[in-house]
Amino acid sequence: MNTLLESFLDHISLERGLSINTRKAYADDLFQFLSWLKKKGVTSLNQVSRKQILDHLMEMKNRGMSTNSISRHLVSIKVFFRFLQQEDLLDRNVTDTMDSPRLWKILPNTLSEKEVELLLEAPDLHKSLGIRDRAILEIFYASGLRVSELAHLKLNNLHIDDGYIRVVGKGRKERVIPIARHSADMLIRYLEEVRPLLCENPNEQHVFVSRNETPLCRQRLWQLIKKYTKEAGIMKNVTPHTLRHSFASHLLQNGAPLRVIQEMLGHADIATTQIYTHVDPERLRNIHRQFHPRA
Repeated sequence: MNTLLESFLDHISLERGLSINTRKAYADDLFQFLSWLKKKGVTSLNQVSRKQILDHLMEMKNRGMSTNSISRHLVSIKVFFRFLQQEDLLDRNVTDTMDSPRLWKILPNTLSEKEVELLLEAPDLHKSLGIRDRAILEIFYASGLRVSELAHLKLNNLHIDDGYIRVVGKGRKERVIPIARHSADMLIRYLEEVRPLLCENPNEQHVFVSRNETPLCRQRLWQLIKKYTKEAGIMKNVTPHTLRHSFASHLLQNGAPLRVIQEMLGHADIATTQIYTHVDPERLRNIHRQFHPRA
């Protein structure tokens, strides 16, 4: 169970970009919960029942913990279980049926189209690594890939002449994502001009590599985005997930159907994709004015 907790904490730090303090708050709440489960003889989160969670919260109340602290604790458990379910690491999510305060919306900042342009233009194309990094940013925004998906992208996943890439996502599910011609051109430039200089090993199949001929890890990709965000003068907390979120939001703003966005993002459930509608109220108002008889 501790391994699952570490995976969750890495996820909210590296992919969601939450602060160190928020990560610590989740870690403290969930460590208490897992320790309590172990004392009760529970060895797997698939064994956890709704009643056990309520018993744990009741014990916290009996110890004099405030209502706000108990509510935050429940939110932590619900977000943790939701993550495990989305990663196919949980057979059933018993917290779905539990009442709770409004859940924290773990959404990154959205970049405007102008801010995306500033970020994409930040790498120095006169330098080899600048070309590589520009290609990375282009593919992030052009495809909406998760940081783990881009880190594991292989050469045989690229079908540039046909205008798409094939991605292996969560649950080993494959999906096809079209990429814009401009982004594809930058990727070709990296593959032809830069990658051969960085990696002479013919057995290395990862697309994006370092000077040491090793694949770029999630942490390094996260650091690169932080670096170029600062250089672009963007005063927002930008992470790889911000670009994924911006990809989806900009598609939605320009009229793409939600089902198509769901497919490109690799969401198993349309309800997960619908969260992007919350960030574009103007689009919802326009749809309402267009289609409602009394608008």
